[in-house]
Amino acid sequence: MVRPDDPLPIDDAIPALMGALEHDMRAVLVAPPGAGKTTRVPLALLDAPWRGDRRIIMLEPRRLAARAAAARMAATLGEPVGETVGYRVRLDARVSPRTRIEVVTEGVFTRMLLEDPGLETVAAVLFDEFHERSLEGDLGLALTLDASLLREDLRILVMSATLDGARVSALLGDAPVIESLGRAFPVVTRHVPRNPLERLETQMARTIAEAMKAEPGSVLAFLPGQAEIARTAEALAGRIPADVDVLPLHGQLDAAAQDRAIAPANGGRRKIVLATAIAETSLTIEGVRIVVDSGLARVPLHDPATGLTTLATRPVSRAGADQRRGRAGRTEPGICYRLWAEAQTAARPAFETPEILAADLAGLVLDLALWGVADPAQLRFTDPPPRPAWTEARALLETLGAIDAGGRITPSGKALSRLPLHPRLAHMVIGAVSEGAAEEAARLAVLLGERGLGGDDSDLDHRLERLARERGPRADNARTLASRWAARAGSGTTSTERLGAGHHLARAYPDRIAQAAGGRGRFRLANGRAASLDGTDALADAAFLVVADITGSAGAGRIRAAARIERTTIETLFSGQIIETESVAFDEAGRSLRARKRRQLGALLLDDRTAPVPPGPEAAQCLAAGIAGIGISTLPWTKEQKVLRARANYLHRTLGEPWPDLSDETLACDGAAWLAPHLSDATSLAEIDAQTLDAALGLLLPWALRPQIDTLLPSHFTAPTGNRIPIDYEAENGPALTLRVQELFGLDVHPSVANGQVRLLLILLSPAQRPIQTTRDLPGFWRGSWKDVAKDLKGRYPRHHWPDDPLTADPTVRAKPRRQ
Repeated sequence: MVRPDDPLPIDDAIPALMGALEHDMRAVLVAPPGAGKTTRVPLALLDAPWRGDRRIIMLEPRRLAARAAAARMAATLGEPVGETVGYRVRLDARVSPRTRIEVVTEGVFTRMLLEDPGLETVAAVLFDEFHERSLEGDLGLALTLDASLLREDLRILVMSATLDGARVSALLGDAPVIESLGRAFPVVTRHVPRNPLERLETQMARTIAEAMKAEPGSVLAFLPGQAEIARTAEALAGRIPADVDVLPLHGQLDAAAQDRAIAPANGGRRKIVLATAIAETSLTIEGVRIVVDSGLARVPLHDPATGLTTLATRPVSRAGADQRRGRAGRTEPGICYRLWAEAQTAARPAFETPEILAADLAGLVLDLALWGVADPAQLRFTDPPPRPAWTEARALLETLGAIDAGGRITPSGKALSRLPLHPRLAHMVIGAVSEGAAEEAARLAVLLGERGLGGDDSDLDHRLERLARERGPRADNARTLASRWAARAGSGTTSTERLGAGHHLARAYPDRIAQAAGGRGRFRLANGRAASLDGTDALADAAFLVVADITGSAGAGRIRAAARIERTTIETLFSGQIIETESVAFDEAGRSLRARKRRQLGALLLDDRTAPVPPGPEAAQCLAAGIAGIGISTLPWTKEQKVLRARANYLHRTLGEPWPDLSDETLACDGAAWLAPHLSDATSLAEIDAQTLDAALGLLLPWALRPQIDTLLPSHFTAPTGNRIPIDYEAENGPALTLRVQELFGLDVHPSVANGQVRLLLILLSPAQRPIQTTRDLPGFWRGSWKDVAKDLKGRYPRHHWPDDPLTADPTVRAKPRRQ
């Protein structure tokens, strides 16, 4: 075990580092895992003459690492934490007026910087493990560099085990790069390739058990998340000796449980620590000399298109794998088992994706607005924020009223920024002040940021109730923090009425109010996305929910935390945003218009009922379009109107303009717009009459053309018998006339239209109304094939007169012609 005064590799680099900070104000320190930079460098800087009586602030990405680093430095000085060395993390702080080294999490530092932009009481800011590239770390460095323009004596040191030192040096104005070579102790690496057909937990448990048999010391095993940790612990049962303790280590544990995991094993015992990436850096777990690495990590991914942040399991980068391996050599020579083939290492990304490139940027945009920056290009970021995520974040903040259209912070935005919360949650707490429920909303905000508080129920109302009853330091600290946030928001009078988690969450996540849609547990969010709960979940039967935590794809999200909300609450909170619409649609089955009134909040349908059809141009056009859809032939055309349309169509086909096309197909185009002006009072097909159609035809076929059409294309042909026979202008082969052959006896001229230019197609019938001949040359028929036709007719219809010379016979409609 390494004692506080034992030499470490970093010791050789400290003189060069002290010299760089004496003259250059900024420096980059690259030191491998186990070199001792986290605990040795801040203590060395205590004696720097430029420090004076100012503090040294060191940033850590995680609370566990911050507390552990402070404890180790305090032990080196022989003092309790909170004296010369202290820490500030969420839910916990140990500092005093005598504290000169403060180890803080990156989020805490951002709040400190925004409240004191000049950092007047700070001599140096140290960014430890900067390679993790957290969003708060990148923001903290960008703001610190900006603040240093007014504080020329402010020292800035960026430290990491795996870092592109040259790139960071350039960001810091070509700051000197100091490197510490060599590990504290050597680590042997062994690869145990995974079987893709076997569960990860089973292989991890087997490898851990085999390593315990083959090697002395305790084990640190890296797994993607809390669920895998629990399953691996179960799989280890029966595989390990009784003198071995299995301890979880993840961010949802309270401080006491985390401390037990990193403390030395009890006398004579060994331990297996099952950890997430929380244990990768700035952390020495006593007694550990064996690392078993699954090679996986769970990371948040934000989709600006949906506004959702989801968790994804990804292969850890090469730099991350090196960090994990380094945990085995912190106190003595160690061994690292990797659950992948050695050849696969080269295919892994060199570094983790910086969080700023894959995160929700709403908090960053608000912080920059408070800093007075509306364009991120004004600051020096290691990687600039992506434009889509920046735009989406600005849109959200404008919706919350936190910034104006120019990106400048508003009074409401300043109120939000006073709370160390995501802008959504800050908006939720501040919105509850006027209702006397700021304390309840603040407790909910704590729950959402601290997994495990109040249990792991998906129902946040249940978790709120449990938090109120829970006892223990973590629950006490959570309630204290919530009270502090409520007071900062301006809690005022506290109401005794409990509003419920759904009421508050709706303010934070109006786009995630969800409505039951389909089967049990299936919901549609206000933003239009789909999400679901397990059908056995107690919330699965809710009519409306507000979703606080969701994972999975945008099209098939899984709800992890939510609360019920009543429709009346939605309508009260969002009365100004609910859109009332009235729609009219054509019902094909009923051949009539149907009207509905809807009230919607985004994609949520709050009310949907039938309504009287409002008369007017829109309804008339809808009815006309509906009729066009089912067919113009369904209109109640009279016989005369049909003939008129047919005659006009024939003239259109043969002569063109100005004769209109009145075919069904043409009249159905453009939703039968020609009909709509004549339907002002109609709501159904049944209400349209011949008079309405006459009026419509009057516009389609102007009255001035009617005399010409009657001259060119008479509707009837007057037969020699005096009968008026309708002419069929829609016939496939041109205008046709169908009549009994006997009515044409004596006619030596073929019937025609269009001033004799178009001969009618004669369809000649027998007395039984059956076609016997078609012709466009009646005189030729009489003089040609009539004799053969007449012979046949005489045999079939002997009672009728069939003259040998039809040109001299009298026309008739009778069986025998009347005698003269």
